[in-house]
Amino acid sequence: MKILYAEDERAMSDAVTEILRHKNYVVDAVYDGEEALDFIMAEKYDGIILDVMMPKMSGIEVLSNIRKSGIGTPVLLLTAKSEVSDKVEGLNAGADDYLAKPFAMPELVARVGALVRRSGEIIPDDMKIGNVTLNRQSYEISTSSGEIRLSRKEYLMMEMLMKSNGRPISTESFMTRIWGYDSEAEVNVVWVYISYLRKKLAGLNANIQISALRGRGYVLEAVKNA
Repeated sequence: MKILYAEDERAMSDAVTEILRHKNYVVDAVYDGEEALDFIMAEKYDGIILDVMMPKMSGIEVLSNIRKSGIGTPVLLLTAKSEVSDKVEGLNAGADDYLAKPFAMPELVARVGALVRRSGEIIPDDMKIGNVTLNRQSYEISTSSGEIRLSRKEYLMMEMLMKSNGRPISTESFMTRIWGYDSEAEVNVVWVYISYLRKKLAGLNANIQISALRGRGYVLEAVKNA
C-alpha cells in the first residue's frame, strides 16, 4: 500500500514515516502543500495524509484541488485545531477522516489502515485529452493517425501533464518526480524531453500541444486552429 504523507514539521514527519514503513507501507513524505499536490497529481496512492496547516498551500486547499480533478483517493486530515468548524470545512472539502493533534501513534496507524481499506478507486488503462490517448499499460500515445511508444521518462511526463487538469507543471516538479531529489541531471533535460514529446504529438497530428508559460511551467493546451 502506498501513502502520501504531507507534514511540514520534519520531526513529526520522520517519526510517522518510520512507523508507517515499519507497518509495511510505502511512504512518500513531502513538506508543503504545493509539493503534496504535485506528487498526488503525478502518482497513484492508496491513501493520503494531509496536515491542514502547511506552507504554500493548506491541506484543505490541496484536498479541494484533488477532488476537483476527480481524484477520489481516501484522505485523512491532521490538524492542531479541534474546533467543529474546522472539521466541518475539511469534511465538506472531501476528507474521509479527521484526526486532531496531538494523537497517539497506534490511533494514527489504525486510522490509516481503515483509510486504505476504503480505497476502491479504479484507474482506467487509458487517459484521453483531445484526440490523444495515453495507455498506462503499453506506454503508448495514439490518435487516429497512429501510435507511438514512449520511453519511461516521456511517459511519466505525459502522464503528469494529462493529470494536471490544466495546472502548469514547473521544471522543478518534473525534476523531483521523474529524476529524483538526488539526481545529477541538469534542469535542461526537462526541455529536451518536452521537445521529444512535442515532436511525437505533432507526428500524430494531435490537437493538443505542450505550451510553456513563462515562470510557471508547462501545460497541455488545444492547438490553435486545430
